[in-house]
Amino acid sequence: MKKYSYMYFMWSLVFIVFPLILILVYAFNSSSGMSLENYGITLDNFRRVFEPLYIKIFFVSILLAIASTVLCIIIGYPVAYFISRMKDKWRNSLMLLFVVPMWMNFLLRTYAWLTLLGNNGLINKFLGLFGIAPLNLMYNMSAIMLGMVYNFLPFMVLPIYSTLVKMDKSLIEAARDLGATNSQIFKKVILPLSLPGVYTGITMVFIPAISTFVIPDLLGGNRFYLIGNLIEKQFTFTGDWAFGSAISIVLIAIMFILLLLQNLFEKKEATGGAK
Repeated sequence: MKKYSYMYFMWSLVFIVFPLILILVYAFNSSSGMSLENYGITLDNFRRVFEPLYIKIFFVSILLAIASTVLCIIIGYPVAYFISRMKDKWRNSLMLLFVVPMWMNFLLRTYAWLTLLGNNGLINKFLGLFGIAPLNLMYNMSAIMLGMVYNFLPFMVLPIYSTLVKMDKSLIEAARDLGATNSQIFKKVILPLSLPGVYTGITMVFIPAISTFVIPDLLGGNRFYLIGNLIEKQFTFTGDWAFGSAISIVLIAIMFILLLLQNLFEKKEATGGAK
């Protein structure tokens, strides 16, 4: 057991802790390149992050991530609830439909929408059969939102489904014996007990949604810059590793604050439920 703990510790140290320290070091570097030979400590990189242009990018990215997370909840919760109420053989088959696409490469899944939403895509070809002119379905915020919801929806459905399946059915039966209606059972029993799954789903959707760059690149046509795109360009195009690292640190701080607020909210809910 100690051997596996040591291996896990070394893995975390090499692939998690060390890269984060390296990003932190680059974030305070006065030179913009990837070399640390002329290293100097400065806060200029962080000052640039809070310029109006980049603040707007952060604001749009956060709003888009929140919107996609809310849509995943609206779509994912009823789906997870419906599947959890089915018999085992149908339940497992339907859940497999959500898991199988995740086995495919993320980039390929996103590319598939190009063949569907393009001017010569399947959707516009189908509409053309009815004399409808091609619709502008690509290279806009709606296409980016669609790509986010499609790619991240399983991360909302799976934790909610897992919570609903493990729920103590005797509590529902007790509420029904006491005369509660189906809507009352859902509001007073099922929904409160499923909130841990919802909180987990929010975390699993929001974090990749706020940092994604592949979806805006492909479905947005490089017309919309989000935080992920801004960071990616600093490391691959402009070569300004210091500024890219500073943006990454600010993004990590935002995620950490949101996770902290979520944990505080969960503890408050648990304390309230205990009372």
